[in-house]
Amino acid sequence: MTTPVLGVERSVTGKRWIARGGAVIEAERLGLAIAQRHGVPEIVGRLIAQRGIGLDGVERFLEPTLKAELPDPSVLKDMDVAAARLSDAVQGGQPVGLFADYDVDGATSAALMTRYLRAVGATSIVHIPDRIDEGYGPNLPAIEGLAGQGAGVVVCLDCGILAVETLGQARAAGIDMLVIDHHLAGPQLPPAVAVVNPNRLDESGGYGQLAACGVTFLVLVALNRELRRRGWFRQRPEPDLRVLLDLVALGTVCDVVPLAGLNRAFVAQGIRVMAGRGNPGLAALGDIAKLDRRPDPYHLGFVLGPRINAGGRVGRADLGARLLATDDPVEAATLAAELDRYNGERRAIEAEVLEAAIAQAETQTNAAALVVFGEGWHPGVVGIVASRLKDRFHRPACVIGVEDGVGKGSGRSVTGVQLGAAVIAAQQAGVLIKGGGHAMAAGFTVAADRVEAFQAFLCERVTADLADGDRTASLSIDAALAPSGATGDLVRTVGRIGPFGTGNAEPRFAFPAVRVVGAGVVGENHVRCTLMGSDGARVKAIAFRALDGDLGQALLKAGGTPFHVAGHLRADDFRGGDQVQLIVDDAAPATG
Repeated sequence: MTTPVLGVERSVTGKRWIARGGAVIEAERLGLAIAQRHGVPEIVGRLIAQRGIGLDGVERFLEPTLKAELPDPSVLKDMDVAAARLSDAVQGGQPVGLFADYDVDGATSAALMTRYLRAVGATSIVHIPDRIDEGYGPNLPAIEGLAGQGAGVVVCLDCGILAVETLGQARAAGIDMLVIDHHLAGPQLPPAVAVVNPNRLDESGGYGQLAACGVTFLVLVALNRELRRRGWFRQRPEPDLRVLLDLVALGTVCDVVPLAGLNRAFVAQGIRVMAGRGNPGLAALGDIAKLDRRPDPYHLGFVLGPRINAGGRVGRADLGARLLATDDPVEAATLAAELDRYNGERRAIEAEVLEAAIAQAETQTNAAALVVFGEGWHPGVVGIVASRLKDRFHRPACVIGVEDGVGKGSGRSVTGVQLGAAVIAAQQAGVLIKGGGHAMAAGFTVAADRVEAFQAFLCERVTADLADGDRTASLSIDAALAPSGATGDLVRTVGRIGPFGTGNAEPRFAFPAVRVVGAGVVGENHVRCTLMGSDGARVKAIAFRALDGDLGQALLKAGGTPFHVAGHLRADDFRGGDQVQLIVDDAAPATG
C-alpha cells in the first residue's frame, strides 16, 4: 500500500490521499529527465511522468495530432466492406438510413454521417429511438420504416452489436444492414453486411477505447478514400473531414472514454475546430448556455453534452442529432432553446429520483455494488443518478426505473470493474432480459422480481474483480503547492498537458497546512473561502455544491485552523486579469 500524501488516511469526505502514479521518487526522476530533454518546466515533466508517458512519448503527448495517431481505417475488420457498400449507395443515389442511439455519442455519430453524406451529394434518413417507447437498440419496425422511406441500406450507429435477432429479421426482410458500434460484442455477431466495431471479440486490439463517433469518423475516412478511388470527386469537391472533428470531440468526451492516443488527438483537434463556431447547432447551443470563452473538455461534458442528451432523456429523442446536423442558424437557435428547456426539466426530475436513490443506497452498506430501483422513476435520468451514486459511494451503481413489472436500468462503474462485461454475463445467465455496455457504463432491462438476483450476480462479479483494499475511496494528488505558487503562469503551464478527461486527469494540487479564512456561502449551495499560507500569501477557493456535505461544513467551521486542502487550479475568469482560484475537491485537518 502506498504512503498517503501528507499523511491523509481519511479526509473529511472519507478518502485516502495518494500520489498519482504511486512511485513518487521515480516520477520525480523521470520528470526531471523529461524537462531537460524536451525543454518543459520541471513540474510539467513530473506531471507527464505521473501519467505513464516515457521519454520517447512526450512529443506525441504534448502535441497530439491525427497525422501521428490516425490509423489506416482498414485495420478494423469489415471496414472495407462497409466503405464499399456505402459507396454503392452514394453512387447509386440510394438514401442511407441511420438508426442511432439517443445519447450524445449516438447523436454525434448520426450528425457526422448526415453531414458527410450531404457533402458528397447523398441523402440520409435518421431515426433516433424513443427511450421509453422503443428502448435501447435497433428494432424491426423502425428499420422497416427507414427502408419504407427509401433507404437502400440502414446503418446502426452506437448500437446494434448485440441485436442478433433483430438484424436477422431485417436480413430476412431483404434489408441491407451495417453496424458501426463500440460496445462490447458477444460471441455471435449480428448478421449484417458489415460489422465495424473495435470491440469485436476477433479484433486484435488497439482501438477498443474509441467512442462510436470515433469509429464513425474512421468509417468516413475509409468511405472518402473509396469514393476518391472510384472517381466520385472528379466532378465535385472533396469534403474536408477535419471540419467534422468538433462533433467527434464532443461525442468522445461525453461518452467518457479514455483521452489517450487517438481519442486525445480527436479531442485536442476537435476543440480547435469547435472554437471556430463553424457548426451552427453547436454555436447556438453555446450561446444559449452562455458559453463565452474557448470551449474545453469541461464545457463539452458538463455544459453542451447534458443539453444534447436532454432531448433523449425527457423530450424528443431526435432533437440532438437534428441540432448537430443542421446548417440553418434559425433552426439551430430554435432547437437549442428547446433542448435547453428540456434540460431544465431533466434537472428537476433527476433531483427527485436522486433523493430517493440515495436513501436506498444508504441501506446497502455492505454491498460491493449498489442496485436501487423505484416504481415510476424516469428512465431518462437513471444513468445520471447512477453516476451520482457511484461518485458519492465509490462503488459501481445501477439505477432502475420500474413500470408494469419491467425495469429499465443504467449503471456506472469504478476503475477496475468491467461493468459492461458483467451486464452481458448477467444477460447470458438469464438474470437480465437484455443488456450491454462497456467498461465504465452499461444499460439493461430486468424483470422487477429479478432485481435482487441481479444485485447478487453483480456483487459476486465485483468482489472477484476487486481486492478489498482496492475498494477504499482515494483521491489522487499530483503535487503539493503553497498559495504563493498558485499563479496564472502555473495554470497556463499545466494546461500544456491537456486536454483533460478520463485517462488524463486534470492535475490536482494539495495545499498543506493552510488556514481557511473568510468562508461563506455563495449561490445556492457553494462554499467560498480563502486559503492563507504561513507566509501570508493567499489564494481564493470554492467548493461547488458542497454546502450540505461534509466538505462544505468543514470549510465553514474551520475557523482559521490549519487544513490540508486539495483541488484543481483554474483561471478566475470572473475577476479577469491573471487571477486564479482553487476548485476544492477535499480537505483534511492538518494534525501533528
